[in-house]
Amino acid sequence: MTTYSTAHDIRAVAARFDVRADFISARAYGSGHINDTYHAQFDQAGQRVRFIVQRINHHVFKQPAELMENVDRVTRHALQALKGENHPEAHRRTLTCIPALDGKSYANDAEGNFWRIYPFIERARGHDELETNEQAYQAARAFGDFQNLAATLGGPRLHETIPDFHHTPRRLEALEAAIAADSCGRAADVTAEIAFARARAADCPRIIDLIAAGKIPERITHNDTKLNNVLLDDGTAEGICVIDLDTTMPGCALYDFGDMVRSATPTTSEDDDDLANMGIQLDRFEALVRGYLSSATFLNEAERENLAFSGKLITLECGMRFLTDYLQGDVYFKTTHPGHNLDRCRNQFAFVRVLEENMTAMEEIVQRC
Repeated sequence: MTTYSTAHDIRAVAARFDVRADFISARAYGSGHINDTYHAQFDQAGQRVRFIVQRINHHVFKQPAELMENVDRVTRHALQALKGENHPEAHRRTLTCIPALDGKSYANDAEGNFWRIYPFIERARGHDELETNEQAYQAARAFGDFQNLAATLGGPRLHETIPDFHHTPRRLEALEAAIAADSCGRAADVTAEIAFARARAADCPRIIDLIAAGKIPERITHNDTKLNNVLLDDGTAEGICVIDLDTTMPGCALYDFGDMVRSATPTTSEDDDDLANMGIQLDRFEALVRGYLSSATFLNEAERENLAFSGKLITLECGMRFLTDYLQGDVYFKTTHPGHNLDRCRNQFAFVRVLEENMTAMEEIVQRC
C-alpha cells in the first residue's frame, strides 16, 4: 500500500523529476533550520531505493536558481574528479542532483516552490552530536578535502547565494538596525546581550580586513560546516560525503573552520539554556585541527595564524544572528518554543566567553599541530 503524510505533496513533486522509479512513501527528515527535507522511498524495477527530496526556502535564498547552479557545478565537478580517480564509490562520495524533466537541477511546483532531489547516501549518517574525537577528525578532514576539490573548479566565479553571509561587521550592522527598529518591542529585555555584542565590535572586522589587505585569499567554501553536514560511514566512521551545499560560494576558509569549532567543541548543545553546562573540549579542538590540516594543505600563514580566533568570530556572529532574528520576531530560523532564538543567542555568547578564556591554549594547539 502506498501511503505518506507530509506537509507537501511529495508524490507530485517527485513526478517533476526523472527519478525513473515509482513513489512509495515520504516522511520529514533531518534537523535543519531552513529548508523542508523529506526522506522518500521508491520502487525501482522491484528494488527499494531512497532519495532526499528537499524544498529550498526561497525566502532565505532569494535566488534559488543561482543556488542550484552552484550546487550542480560543484557536485558535477566532484563526481568527475572521483571518476577520474576510478574511485569505486564515486556516487557515494558526493551529492548528485537528479535532473528535473526539463533537464534542470531543480523543479518548481504549482505554488512556485523550488525543489531538488538527491540519491540517499546509504550506510552513512550525519551526527548532531559527535561521540568521539575520531569522528571530529574525519569530519574536519572531509571539509578540507571538499575545499581542496572546489579549488580546482574552473569556469566563472560562483554566485553568492546569500551576499555577505559571513561578513561579520555587516551582521553587527544588521543587529544594530534591529535594535533601533525594535519591531516586536523586545530590545528592552535583552540589554545584556546587546552590550555583549557591542563590547566585541572590534573583533568583527579582523578577517574581513585581512581579506581586503590581500593577506587572506578568497576561496570556494562551504560556509555551513556544522559537523552533521558530513556523513560518516556507519562502519569505519570515515568522512564519506559533505552535504547541505546551499551556501557553497566564494568565501574564506577560516569561516568554515570556525564553524566546525563552534558546532563540535562545546560541552553542551546549541539549544541548551543552562549556561552552566557550557565549556570547551580542547581534545576535540585538537582533533579538528589535525583533521583539517591533514587535508587543507593550501592554507597560507595568515590563515593558519587565525584558526583559533575563527572559532570565536563565527560563534559571536552566530549569536548576533540569533539575537537579530529574536528582535525581528523569529522570521529566519525555525523555532520550537517562544524565546528559542534568545536561548540560542545566550548559549552562543556563553561559548564566546569560554573561547576567550581558552584562546591561548587553542593557539598553542594549532602551533603544535
